This record gives sequence, structure tokens and C-alpha cells, in this order.
Amino acid sequence: MQPQKAEFIKYLQKNGRAGATILAYAKDLDQLIEFLGKQGVIEASAVTSDHLESFKQSLKDEKYTLKSISRKLNSIKSFFKYLISVSAVASSPASSVSHPKYEITPPRVLSPLEYRALRDAAKGDIRMYAIVELLLQTGLRIGELAAIQLQDISIEKSFLKVRAYESHDARKVPLNKTAKDAIEMYVKDRPRTKNTTLFVTKTGNPFLIRNIRTAVNRYFRIAGIEGAKVNDLRHTFVVEQLKAGVPIVELSHMVGHKRLSTTEKYLEFLNGAKSEPKKIKIAEL
Repeated sequence: MQPQKAEFIKYLQKNGRAGATILAYAKDLDQLIEFLGKQGVIEASAVTSDHLESFKQSLKDEKYTLKSISRKLNSIKSFFKYLISVSAVASSPASSVSHPKYEITPPRVLSPLEYRALRDAAKGDIRMYAIVELLLQTGLRIGELAAIQLQDISIEKSFLKVRAYESHDARKVPLNKTAKDAIEMYVKDRPRTKNTTLFVTKTGNPFLIRNIRTAVNRYFRIAGIEGAKVNDLRHTFVVEQLKAGVPIVELSHMVGHKRLSTTEKYLEFLNGAKSEPKKIKIAEL
């Protein structure tokens, strides 16, 4: 099945699936193929629902979370759906395998006290202060932030061009005064380099996603904020804009949600607060 898995991965790449998603699918399928190999099953056409149920039970026995098991089943179901599309199998043995039920953890939204503490903790590091402010004031994904080029920023027109990132489309994001001030302050102190990536290291190389995440997590600890992740700054931005009355359709486009329903899920954080929709004016956190 390894050759078929490789073709499936190429198919995902061709269709613009996110890199992290492709990596997860590849690891999940490798795990399944190894499990089946120990049972002497090496052909996709020989896989049965009983094999997959056994694999599912083995994951439970190995103490995988129900959420992780569900994700692995998604990978397997997608794989067999692909095999059907290329006539490699006639039907999917995964269709009758059910997902384990688990509670979906709601997004973590920082309180004003928390995000102010994070901002204060990062103030001594101009680059990290700019990163924290941009994430808070624009709701960018960390990958989008890492990809920003100097030429993508228009301080005069108060917007930032967000480049297409993996399966996400390019878009323009408004910049409020706080975000613009943070960018300008950082650019003045930015290392001299021919590299046009906005956020760079001391040697002028791009500041990589994994290093940005590690740095932000460090400042979460310094600020005494527990249980928070980088993406929670994005969640916080969405909720604060809804509270400020930014129209939900405009906000959905602003943060790059593909479905309006994704943005609507954040309405539960308004706690009954009502605000009149108005022209787009980004709330400053």
C-alpha cells in the first residue's frame, strides 16, 4: 500500500491541502500500514472493516485520545475514498467504521488582562512585541504572519496584503494604529538584510514558524498565562471584533474563514452582549 499512499499524498499536494494536514495523513497511514502488515495484509483490496475496527481498538489500548483516533479515521476514510476514485478498490472498508464520540474543546480566548500581560511581557523585545501585536490586532494565522514581506505592508493605506498560504486564499487585512505603530517601531530596528521577509533573525534569515511559536509560548510563560497557544490570539481577535460590532460577513473575510459558519461559532462568546453592526472599524485590543 505504500505506493498507493505516496500517490494519495501527491494528490493532496496537488489539491492544495495544508502541509500540516498532509504530514498528519502520511503518518496516520504509515501507522495503519504497519499495523496491517503485522497481520499479513499488504494489499488495499484485502483490507476489511474488521481490520480497521481492530486498528481502532489498538489505538484505544495504546491510550490515544478519542480526538486523535477520530482524526486518524478521517485520514483512512479519505485514503480509501481516493482509492475508489482511481478504481484501486471497489468499495471502502472504512465506511462502516464509526468515529468515537468526544467533546470538542471550545477555542481559548484570552481575557483583556491576559493579552495586556502578554503585550507587557514582550515589550522589551521589539520584534516579539510587533509579532504579538500583529497577531492580536489582525487575527493572522502564524504561517501567514511568517510569510509577510516588506512590500506587502501599506502603512499609508492602512492595510496588509496576506499572501496565499497553503489552502488559504490571499486577502487584504486592515491595519489599525496599534498594529502600524508596532510594525514601524520594529522596522526601524530590523537587521539590515537583502531578505524582504518582514520578521527576520539577527543574521537576516526568515524567522521560521516553529521559532515564532516557541518564542510566543515563552512569553506566555513569562506573562503567567496558562493553557494558551499562539492560535488563541487569533481566536481572541475574532471575539473582540464581534463584540465591537464588526459585521460577521466582513469579519469572516478579514480572517480568511472559508465558511461563514466557522465565524458564527464564535458568537457564543458574546454572552448575550449586543452591539449594532457598523462600518468596518477594527477594534484595538
